[in-house]
Amino acid sequence: MDANEPREQGWTQFGAKPPAAGGFPSQDTAILTPPPPPPPAARKPGFTGGQKAIAGLALAAMAIGGGVAGAAITSAFQTPQIVQSAPSPAFKPASNQMTISEVATKVQPSVVMIQGQNAGGSGVVLSEDGLILTNNHVVAANGKGSPLSVKFSDGKTAKAAVVGTDPSTDLAVIKAEGVSGLTKAELGDSDQLKVGDAVLAIGSPLGLEGTVTSGIVSALDRTLNVGGEQEQQIPPGWGRGGQDSAPPTSIGGAIQTDASINSGNSGGALVNAAGQVVGINTAIATNGSNGSIGLGFAIPVNTAKQVADQLAATGAVKHAFLGVSVTDATGDVPGALVRQITENSPAAKAGLKQGDLITRIGDKPVDGGDTVVGQVRGFKPGQQVKIIYMRDGKQSEVTVTLEEKK
Repeated sequence: MDANEPREQGWTQFGAKPPAAGGFPSQDTAILTPPPPPPPAARKPGFTGGQKAIAGLALAAMAIGGGVAGAAITSAFQTPQIVQSAPSPAFKPASNQMTISEVATKVQPSVVMIQGQNAGGSGVVLSEDGLILTNNHVVAANGKGSPLSVKFSDGKTAKAAVVGTDPSTDLAVIKAEGVSGLTKAELGDSDQLKVGDAVLAIGSPLGLEGTVTSGIVSALDRTLNVGGEQEQQIPPGWGRGGQDSAPPTSIGGAIQTDASINSGNSGGALVNAAGQVVGINTAIATNGSNGSIGLGFAIPVNTAKQVADQLAATGAVKHAFLGVSVTDATGDVPGALVRQITENSPAAKAGLKQGDLITRIGDKPVDGGDTVVGQVRGFKPGQQVKIIYMRDGKQSEVTVTLEEKK
């Protein structure tokens, strides 16, 4: 595999046979019966009977979610018991303190629902005049030139046109037409995230706009293999155009979260405790026919911003090129085995050879070919990158100056 091309193996956010963006898997939905209400004795901390029923509904919704990315449905199934529950837990970042509800109130106006002929998703407002960041697979699922519309948090809608797409990072920018004075999102610094940080996922899972779920950052710097499968099933009423989903790609540096993620939240916001967008929700891990297993993934906002700026300015993105074809190593030492070197490429100029075992690229340990692919996708043309590799049992180090991919 080429370090600038997608891998063909490994789990994806779609399971074994994924639907297109916004799609529903074909497995049966489990019906979860709410437990009996608690006795009228002294109430203890935790779920009430009504809240357990809501949890059941949320799990049932997850069973039909599948596919790309999402959030929860608490806003659609609230009951009097929820209204009477304890105050919203507080986020406690070092420089701020906001409750979950305060963070949600701040960010919801900056997150939109995107609707198309064949599929839908979510997006994040970048400018007051309508630039919106979303996933490429949300746009690609509707086909080239297919009409899009955007629904805002106040219920208003607008037509939207594609400004530019970048399949390599699964990002796209669209522009809502005839709008002004929008509330643009405050972008944070994804490099400052730590495992255990509190986050919210905000978007339109299962077509339920303005939905919020909470969780933590459960891991950082994941490498994802996404896209490349034919759609199987899409939500009722969204039409069936027979369009292919986005082409396969590998994404490096992804944020892993346990905030509830479902189909339709692709392109939505992952938000930190200060109400800043730190990621673009993109994928879920699945275990095949059983759908979501509770792990979602987001593209770091630092990567997303870099791509969005280029798309907004020119409609295209310049990507770095290393010039190696790699595969997973077999043996005692983890890494990426170089299968082929492109002639006159940055890798060739730096002295890398076929058979070298790359064990580290930049500041990232390499545990397989996906790591190299994902890391290169996150670099810029002209950037100098340190690569550590093994050759004939000896460790060596080289600095590569990446070039623009033609």
